Amino acid sequence: MTLPKFILGDNTEFPEAIFVIHTEFPRFIINLQNDEVEWLEEFDKEDQKELEEETEIAIEEASKFYDSEVAQYEND
Repeated sequence: MTLPKFILGDNTEFPEAIFVIHTEFPRFIINLQNDEVEWLEEFDKEDQKELEEETEIAIEEASKFYDSEVAQYEND
């Protein structure tokens, strides 16, 4: 199965939270309410530099994805 790069998620236990799941490396879930990140990967110290660069880009993309999705819902 092919997954989209980003998936929106919500949960009634966290009514204020807005989750975006990033399904590609580095896989993570970000709560856009507070920018808390939960990693779904384990990393070696050698990966630290690449991880920092990839993460910054992926978090920016996750925020843009969310904004785009919300705009589409509002336009419907």
